Amino acid sequence: MVELEPWDTILDISSAVLLVVGAALSLAAAVGLIRFPDALARLHAATKPQILGLILIVIALALSVRSWVALLLLLPVIVFQMLTSPISAHMVGRSGYRTGAYDPDGLVADELAPDIEEASRSRIVSSDDDED
Repeated sequence: MVELEPWDTILDISSAVLLVVGAALSLAAAVGLIRFPDALARLHAATKPQILGLILIVIALALSVRSWVALLLLLPVIVFQMLTSPISAHMVGRSGYRTGAYDPDGLVADELAPDIEEASRSRIVSSDDDED
């Protein structure tokens, strides 16, 4: 039987725990996508637990492999996910709001409504000016 160093055992256990927690967060994100009622509520399920779950899984993989090369390959996965996830969530939320795919009663504060009204008024005014 091969004996493991104490640090190897600690890293293996840490890796397993991070992998299980990351998988549980990703599963919670998937369940939230199915269960939440509208697009704006689903955004939270699609971004917050999903990105944290992916980060935990990637860290678990880096601890398991124990290689600097693997760490350098896995680091861009985390960076690009953290850069693109908020932007895509913002765009999906904005399009869901504009198409009406949300529950207005579920909003605590509707900060986008005045901006959309102002934009539609300015569009109407500019189209009236074009007709003259």
